[in-house]
Amino acid sequence: MAFARVAIVGLGLIGSSIARAIGERLPQVIVTGHDASDTVRATARNLGLCNAIADDPVAAVADADLVILAVPVGRMADAAAAITPGLKAAAIISDVGSSKAGVAEALARVLPHHVVIPAHPVAGTENSGPAAGFATLFDGRWCIVTPGPDAPADAVKAVSDFWEALGAKVDIMDAAHHDMVLAVTSHLPHLIAYTIVGTASELEEVTESEVIKYSAGGFRDFTRIAASDPVMWRDVFLANKDAVLATLQRFNEDLTVLQQAIRRGDADKLEDWFTRTRAIRRSIIAEGQDDAAPDFGRKH
Repeated sequence: MAFARVAIVGLGLIGSSIARAIGERLPQVIVTGHDASDTVRATARNLGLCNAIADDPVAAVADADLVILAVPVGRMADAAAAITPGLKAAAIISDVGSSKAGVAEALARVLPHHVVIPAHPVAGTENSGPAAGFATLFDGRWCIVTPGPDAPADAVKAVSDFWEALGAKVDIMDAAHHDMVLAVTSHLPHLIAYTIVGTASELEEVTESEVIKYSAGGFRDFTRIAASDPVMWRDVFLANKDAVLATLQRFNEDLTVLQQAIRRGDADKLEDWFTRTRAIRRSIIAEGQDDAAPDFGRKH
């Protein structure tokens, strides 16, 4: 492992999971953590997440070989500026943001004299906070590394090796392409979930108690996604707005096609569409990104 000391700035779900995964898989690595919240830092100390929890961001990154910014994408620039005085010249700075092009630009602007290798572990749950993390969060999941064109090859390899050591599979991707891919696979589904839950709660013909009482099935599963951190997702949509809007436009066009098929009673069109999309779902299971356990593996 190229990194003897790792600093994690932001100790929510992803940051705390990184700390736990390092503790289990790379016990020789010294981990220092920091979070802007006094409450989160206190919780992190009680949980024993890191070798040390620093109250000051500059102290947190002192002597770190790798610094991971695990904060909402809208706070990346501020977080980078806060740690700048404590960074050693050879430190590599990375992040875990769900949008990459804007983050890469912001970090390059704030840290022009440091090596920045952005990354995105495509893993998570609807829960947030330091207590929500777990060491196996990244097992078998993809981490997409999006280095700039001038990024040193050894730094890219070091960050890739780090994520593989935590159990992830690594892919290298252009930042703009990453943002379009994630707009389809993550950002749009979250936007739909937030929308459908809000729509259901506002239907005058259906009371809130009925929505909750009869939520088994599709609506229940949408509410899981809609329970995600609102600040994080607010920042993601604003940071990746071009890709999200382009994908949303295509989704609206496809939704119109289905709306017309239902109105016209076009059974063949609906069956063909649903058959094709079911095949995609089965491919996700075959790829190991989910399992086929009944009821999504829920324990009753």
